[in-house]
Parts: sequence; C-alpha cells; structure tokens
Amino acid sequence: IFSQEGAIATISLNNPTKHNALGSKELLTIRRHLIDIEKKTSIRVLVLSSTNNTTFCAGASLEELRNGDITSNDFQSMTDLLAEAKIPTICAINGNLFGGGAELALSCDFRIATSNIKMRVPASALGLCYPISGIDRYVERLGHNAAKRILLAAESLSDSQLLEMGFVERIEDLDEFETVVNQYAINLSELAPLAVRAMKQIINKKSSGKLSNEEAEKLAAECNESQDVKEGITAQKEKRVPVFKGF
Repeated sequence: IFSQEGAIATISLNNPTKHNALGSKELLTIRRHLIDIEKKTSIRVLVLSSTNNTTFCAGASLEELRNGDITSNDFQSMTDLLAEAKIPTICAINGNLFGGGAELALSCDFRIATSNIKMRVPASALGLCYPISGIDRYVERLGHNAAKRILLAAESLSDSQLLEMGFVERIEDLDEFETVVNQYAINLSELAPLAVRAMKQIINKKSSGKLSNEEAEKLAAECNESQDVKEGITAQKEKRVPVFKGF
C-alpha cells in the first residue's frame, strides 16, 4: 500500500496471510514505488511499514523461489534500490523478521522496532549461501562480527540483542510506536533536503569505498552553496524555524 502525507511517503506491506513474504508481484510493486518516489521532489522521507503486527516480513517467497517465478537476484535488486534511495528511509518494524525481511529492514537508513520482536536469517540452516550484495550490506552496516552471528550462525536474535548490535536504533512499546515513528519522519522531513541527501550519499558510498574524495567534495559544495544554507543561517539568526526549499 502506498500513501503520501505532506513530504512523507509510506510503503506498507499488506499480505499478512503469507507473513508479508515478497513474491514477483510485491517486488515489482515496491520497485515501481521506489522509482516513482525518486522522481518526486515533494517527498523528503520514506517510511517502510507493515499492517501485520506478528511478522513484519518473511523475506522472499519460498514458494515462488522453488517454482522459479523469482530468483534471489530479483529480491536483491529491490533491496539495492531501497538502499540507494536518495532520501532518508525509516523502517518501522512492528513484527518479527525472517530471511530477506531482515535485509529489507537493513536497507533502510533508520530502524525503529516494537518490543519483543525476533529476527532470524536461516540461510546456513537451509544450506544456502546468502546473496553476495546482501552479505556486503550486513558487513558494511553492522560489521564482521554481527554479520557472522546473523548469517553464519543463523542466531535467533531478541529485540535487546538487535539493539545492542546496532541493527535497530530504538525499541518502543506498541502503543507509542506509531507516534514515535511519525515524529521521527516529521523531524527528518523538516531538515535541509540537499544537506541530508548529500551526507547520506557520502556516508553510504564512503563506507563501501565507492566514492572518491573529489566526488564527496563536489556533493558538499553543491549543498554548501545552496539557498538552503542562507535560509538556515538567517532562520537561526532570526530565531525561527527555517523553511528549506531544496535548492
């Protein structure tokens, strides 16, 4: 389900009978929404959520993987697209994570979870090697030790363990969860979009070694020479909330 309220877009997984497993239809739909979002300058933040309070996402559909309707590359191309989104992304995790569902969440910039969730990626228990780009994402974002616990050891991890290893930033009780996620999205949407996008690209690409110092300097310069910088400084001087235009 896609929705937009102001500068905040939301993609909500809505197939609870299959634990939000993602088949060809779901993968194509998410890809289409992500591509459309990139074209809309009015959208500054994306929230990935679920209508299912039991399982947030069970990853790729095992049935469609067995039938050959999808491949692991189909799933990876979608998570790659999510990870490369120019705007900041929040994963609102209100249920358990299994398999590729964990990487779906990890592909977002921020992860806020409800209490008592669990996560397990059982690739090694099934005799599978997790896709290479997915392994790269675990190592880049969580480090070698956490990646080994999740992928090699196939540990079943509790909410407190996920918080400790940095997989999630916050854990909230269910009755406060939606309010916290919405406020976090609002706060992000009110920041200078050029600065947010530039620093997101620099952080992500530097960590993977895909960005030179020259490219980083160019991104920073475009941001620092913008009208938003003048607005931010003026607003601070005038003790008011800045109104950023994104140029």
